Amino acid sequence: MKVAVYDTYVTKKDGSIMHFDIIVSADLKDISTILNYGKEYLKTKEQEGQTLSSKECKFCHIEDVKPQWEKTIKEKGYYIYEMEKCN
Repeated sequence: MKVAVYDTYVTKKDGSIMHFDIIVSADLKDISTILNYGKEYLKTKEQEGQTLSSKECKFCHIEDVKPQWEKTIKEKGYYIYEMEKCN
């Protein structure tokens, strides 16, 4: 399975920047769906309502799915790879 990686930077309520990737099937091209996945994730981090648009979330690259991502992508449609200030 090939996946698309969307590099995402969101300003948190405290003003710091959280950095994460939204990883979806490479077949998914609808940016509004991808942004909605990011918004779902933001709710889990108590960052609901923070700006998330195509300005904050940009396509980065295509790669082979990693085994630890595949199950989540099949169940939820996406996987979030947390990188900076996500907790």
